[in-house]
Amino acid sequence: MKIKLVVATRLSEEDFYKKSALGRSVFFPKREGQGLASFRKPAFLDIKLFSENKVGLPELYNQAIRECKDSPATLVFAHDDLYFLDFFWCSRIVEGLKRFDVIGIAGNKRRTPGQPSWAFLDTKLTWDSPSNLSGVVANGFGFPPQQLNIFGTPRQKVLLLDGLLLAAHSETLICKELFFDEQFDFHFYDMDFCRQAESRGVSCGTWDLALIHESAGNLSSPAWASGYRRYLQKWGD
Repeated sequence: MKIKLVVATRLSEEDFYKKSALGRSVFFPKREGQGLASFRKPAFLDIKLFSENKVGLPELYNQAIRECKDSPATLVFAHDDLYFLDFFWCSRIVEGLKRFDVIGIAGNKRRTPGQPSWAFLDTKLTWDSPSNLSGVVANGFGFPPQQLNIFGTPRQKVLLLDGLLLAAHSETLICKELFFDEQFDFHFYDMDFCRQAESRGVSCGTWDLALIHESAGNLSSPAWASGYRRYLQKWGD
């Protein structure tokens, strides 16, 4: 089964491969004047790139899922500001999906009423207890990272996952009719997706994958607040 890396970026296709963390780390740009990418893509790896994007991620992710109806693939939904440090990330994705239906790199083993994020208990951004958290995420702009967040032991079953990277077999998503809710464009789509997964008996878990995330997230913007209100309206808590 092919692995399909699904990524949306505001950059042009050329700039994605030249400038973005994901494009540079996965496809290894050549030196100036030698073209876009020197990495010889293996036959089992495809990329579904939405360049110059202004559309919400759920709409694009759902498109990628539906395109796999007659051609199944292992889907990896990833932000373009992720720097992959693991040369064997494809193998790790396949390994993780043998244990869980959906995997990510950080999450929470429980949910609480009004929870605005997988890691926080309230809008004051109160951290949940370390005993409930799982996974490791680095932040920064290159190696070594500026910060290494060790939330808890990975390879744990969780109820909520961080949407910076989510992976699942397309057949699982289609069989369970598990899609992303398109009312959540760039915020809360991951929280909602995990709750849908739980309601359909689809297991979620963290897996150990070496990544650096260039963004620490923005949990104070008007768009985030609007998404939070819609999330509470949908789920009631």
